[in-house]
Amino acid sequence: MSRHARSVEELGVPTVATAGINIVNYALDYDFKYSNGMPIRYVAFPFPIAGQPRSVHKEYVAGKDQLTGQPVMTAIVDALTTPLTDKEKMTDTASSAQAETEPRFLAPDTEENLRHLFKDKEWTDYNPIILPTEERVSEMLTGTSHKPDEVINTIRFMPGNRELTVEKVAIAAVMAGAKPEYMPLLLAIATRAPFGNSTTSMANTIIVNGPIRKELGMNSGTNAMGPYNDANSVAGRFFTLISKTAGDYRNNVNAWESLGSNLQYNSVTIAENEEKLPEGWEPLHVQMGFKPEDSVVTIGTGWSYISSLGETQPAYPAHMLIRDYLRSLSAYGSGATIYVDPTTASLLKDVNGFETKLKLSEWLSENVEKTVASYWGNGVIMTSNMAMAFQGLEPYASWQKMSRDALIKPFNNPKAINVVVVGGSIQTTWFATDFRLNPGVRVDDWR
Repeated sequence: MSRHARSVEELGVPTVATAGINIVNYALDYDFKYSNGMPIRYVAFPFPIAGQPRSVHKEYVAGKDQLTGQPVMTAIVDALTTPLTDKEKMTDTASSAQAETEPRFLAPDTEENLRHLFKDKEWTDYNPIILPTEERVSEMLTGTSHKPDEVINTIRFMPGNRELTVEKVAIAAVMAGAKPEYMPLLLAIATRAPFGNSTTSMANTIIVNGPIRKELGMNSGTNAMGPYNDANSVAGRFFTLISKTAGDYRNNVNAWESLGSNLQYNSVTIAENEEKLPEGWEPLHVQMGFKPEDSVVTIGTGWSYISSLGETQPAYPAHMLIRDYLRSLSAYGSGATIYVDPTTASLLKDVNGFETKLKLSEWLSENVEKTVASYWGNGVIMTSNMAMAFQGLEPYASWQKMSRDALIKPFNNPKAINVVVVGGSIQTTWFATDFRLNPGVRVDDWR
């Protein structure tokens, strides 16, 4: 909202942003200080807005601005015509803004009091942590050759310019229960921090490939997605802790997902079972252009995660069920990540004829169809892609003009449909998700 209003203002067009009162409160305070950096005038409606009938929206427009108490249209006209205040003439305050930071060392206190302090500051996931003492952080730093003050990531998404250093990664690593040898992997993960955050229930995935899987003893087999492995669990929890602390995520301040996502506790952290890949199926990192001997971590963000429930049946093979399940996902950016057990992967290749992962992705891209109403009925799609439709960009412009019952193929980029082989070859199961994967990060660069 504020980004779009700022863009229009920068073109010299007076702008008033309108939104629900919950978002406007955030925009006027935290977003102005640390992210947007330009004073924008707002008119606020009651919440919720999405999904309400037209009659409710009419009442909102005919009602009162939630900020000033004036009639909404009067508030809009006043906001467009009243001269700017001195504060509103300020520009780009966020370019040098820093969110509130804590001192490098906390005052000495009892272990119990410090644990309570970390919880009160929202620096934890509210599970017990290991306190990051100077000695423990120093030991963690022995796991990498990179200097403690090296900046590996500058987080600008929500809280302004917050520099993430190697030492800060080590602090979160201690809190999560990591070992020093985990540091290269955790540093690579931290370059993608913080995790996704929106008003919708975003989730994440962490996929590890290459020799680092074996070096750290990661689980790519039986129960790979469950709480049965130290490295998997610690890496996933670390991403939560580094995202909350470095991202300054605080509930109802700049983190306001209505339901949230339980997946953010571990971020679906797995290692791909490269040893069980069918012949011709490449590991994820090789598909991305890395060498087989490279150690790579890939981070993805999405919303939905659907289990296949039971074993695959010959009368209706896995790829057909995967197709059916993908219909219920957002198809945002054509993104999907399919996790398949090695037994399912073998069936897909040897019985169903998918010689490579890409062949399966191409088939899904061509065969997943959903109605126009279902596609645009997804709030994420409506708010992100409808603007492109109005600009005449295809295929969105054509899809926007079609009848509600018309069928479209929303996963129109097969390379955005990723297939990962993981599991213990015990059952022919799989998971369908709408996780969109970012480019992989070489773990070896952080040794």
